[in-house]
Amino acid sequence: MTNDKKKDGKKKDAKKDGKKEAVEKSEESLDTTTDSGLTRLSDLWSESLSEEIPAIPEAPDKEVEEPPVQPVPAIHEEPVLAQVIIKSYEGEKVDEFYEGEGFICFEGGNTYKGLFSEGRMNGEGTYTWADGVKYEGTFVKNVPMHNGRYTWNDGSVYEGSIQDGLRHGYGVFRSGTHPISYIGYWCNGKRHGKGEIYYDQEHTSWYSGDWVNNVREGWGFRRYRSGNTYDGQWKKNLRHGCGKMIWLTDDQEYEGQWQCGLQHGSGMHTWFLKKMELSQYPLRNEYVGDFVNGERHGHGTFLYADGAMYSGEWVHNKKHGKVELAVLRHISKLRKAYCFYSTLGYAPSSDGTYTLTMLQFWRFLKDCKFHLSSVTLAEIDRLLRGHKPLKQIHDPSDLLLFRTFVSYLVHLAFHIYHEEYKDKVPHLQKCFLEMMSRNVLPSACHVQGILYSDEEFTSFAMSYREKCWEIYGDFCRPCPRSPFEPTLKLRQFLWMLDDLKLLNEQLTAPRVLGILVKVACLPGIYGVNLELEMVFLEFFEALLECALVHVAEDMILKKEAQDNQKRSSFEIKAFSKKTSAASVTEHFPPQPPSPSEDTKPAHQPSLLETVLSFPMTPGESKDDVSLPNKDVKEEQDSCPEKELIDEAKEDKDEQKELFSFWMCQVESFFTTKFFPAFEHEIALRNKIKEKKKQDAELADLRKIQAEELERLIAEKEVEEAKRQEAAVLHGSVQPRKRSSTSWKTLLPRRSLQLKKEAPKREPSPKKRGSQGSRA
Repeated sequence: MTNDKKKDGKKKDAKKDGKKEAVEKSEESLDTTTDSGLTRLSDLWSESLSEEIPAIPEAPDKEVEEPPVQPVPAIHEEPVLAQVIIKSYEGEKVDEFYEGEGFICFEGGNTYKGLFSEGRMNGEGTYTWADGVKYEGTFVKNVPMHNGRYTWNDGSVYEGSIQDGLRHGYGVFRSGTHPISYIGYWCNGKRHGKGEIYYDQEHTSWYSGDWVNNVREGWGFRRYRSGNTYDGQWKKNLRHGCGKMIWLTDDQEYEGQWQCGLQHGSGMHTWFLKKMELSQYPLRNEYVGDFVNGERHGHGTFLYADGAMYSGEWVHNKKHGKVELAVLRHISKLRKAYCFYSTLGYAPSSDGTYTLTMLQFWRFLKDCKFHLSSVTLAEIDRLLRGHKPLKQIHDPSDLLLFRTFVSYLVHLAFHIYHEEYKDKVPHLQKCFLEMMSRNVLPSACHVQGILYSDEEFTSFAMSYREKCWEIYGDFCRPCPRSPFEPTLKLRQFLWMLDDLKLLNEQLTAPRVLGILVKVACLPGIYGVNLELEMVFLEFFEALLECALVHVAEDMILKKEAQDNQKRSSFEIKAFSKKTSAASVTEHFPPQPPSPSEDTKPAHQPSLLETVLSFPMTPGESKDDVSLPNKDVKEEQDSCPEKELIDEAKEDKDEQKELFSFWMCQVESFFTTKFFPAFEHEIALRNKIKEKKKQDAELADLRKIQAEELERLIAEKEVEEAKRQEAAVLHGSVQPRKRSSTSWKTLLPRRSLQLKKEAPKREPSPKKRGSQGSRA
């Protein structure tokens, strides 16, 4: 009876202490049901195996439907604390309440070992369930709180923040049966917030990003065991929203919109092809357009690796409806033009492939008369290449692949003819066909201009391109229109020639204007708009034309005579040295030269000397001993076929002589006139900058000396005033008048002394109005 009363008393005391209330509260807070979306660990493991959606195959007419990825389940559940029905207790008590450290067994087999306070589990302790699940951590009034560690029977472990018995806050979970771990934030026992989950021990398959109620939702990055990756938005464990998927194993990539794990909406899918040996073509297929449930469906453009393009409607990965075949209709003509212009000025390639440069592309545009459509080449550059950095918009060395070449033409066709065909459908197709019929087909592959007029002359002129590009960049000024890239105007080109003192009796200002009309402006007009911009092709061709005008034939002959005179004097000196050496060798035997002696190389004739050594017309050479006799010559002259051959040969020789003479003029202009004048201009600019710097330093020095002089004068006057006041107070001397040598007289003397001490400076060279000041 006493024992029963004691038990009843303990139960009543527990009720009085609120144990039952605390237990009910803990049960409510820890109670979780299967309806909360928590599933088994085996489901999570199966999810990690079904990794990603296969890529759209490379063939544009096939498609594989793919199953969606299974949702990610939760990782274990927190067990529920048993009813507080105490079976036995071992430990300290205070007034019949459990207090301090103790060990308690509950009905059902659960145990607790740790700290108690006022009859409750409070503080650090270990709670072990009958099935082996263990919690080690902090208790607050019978409820696991703050930080703790859960350990399950299979070896799974959670360690981190706990609230009301549930994982809440930052924590780490590691599975005991599979190499799965999660590091991140939790909310009420579920993954919620930022976190990372690893599906294998090597950490080759993982997800890092946002979680909402145990599922991937928000923005995250997923890496699969195969190396494939996805970076984008998620919803309910599926790719949903905007994202980029890279199939590393299949050499494919998609960037765009997703829905329920499939490509859906607008996007771009790229197939990377294997690079062929010595090939310079773009090695990729690319589709840009609409997707529906993982298929190309709607309007889209497919760009093939060989440069072909299809733009139109798609239905289930197949071309469908009214097709815009304007580009494909003229693809052979465009490829021919691309190959023709990409070979200008270059030696034959080993694999027969070439890449078009911007310099050659400008020549194509001018040959096709695009600059006659009220748009300059500089404006075309700005329209097509405005996305590039400012210094690269007008770079002549940039490369254009064939697909870029075709894309530029489509863009240009729309820009020029969209107003004319704005009411006609299909709009872009009409614009492109008009451009082909009006510009490309009649004029392409008919080279104009001096630069590409002859293969030998082009190769020779290209040797001056780099230096001319440097000079072009020096005289460029920022364009007043967006994107404000450096450009050169016709007016600045004329000022440049004037500043470099290249205008003479032959190359006058009106003659330069005529050259500018020829290379950069509309032909057949009398007024010249000097505010038009020049690209480097026009700048370089204008310089070549100026060279042909500036260097006259008599100047070349005069230079040849000077070279001959120098060569003759050199030969006379060499002959005199030879004869004197011969007379010396009669008395002294010749000695071999020492290794340290410099041997002067033999004279090598320049290009100018070599060209001018040829006769100007066939048959003028006096040393020709292979002429036929009179009878044979008369017989040959009477043959019509021979006359045609001779005429063709004479035309060829005259053309060759003309280009040779051009090369002499270009060489003389660039090496003796243009480049030295530019170097002198740079030196003059540097000298002016140095003089301005020295003048500023001298002005600062004079200012410092003047301030020092004023300070000394002020101190002298103060001392003199104090001396006079002291004399008046002692009555020793009468106050005397101030000396006539005051600070007003000392200042000019000191200034004169500074002028004498200042170093003498050379007068600054008179600089003519530069192009920058004029601009």
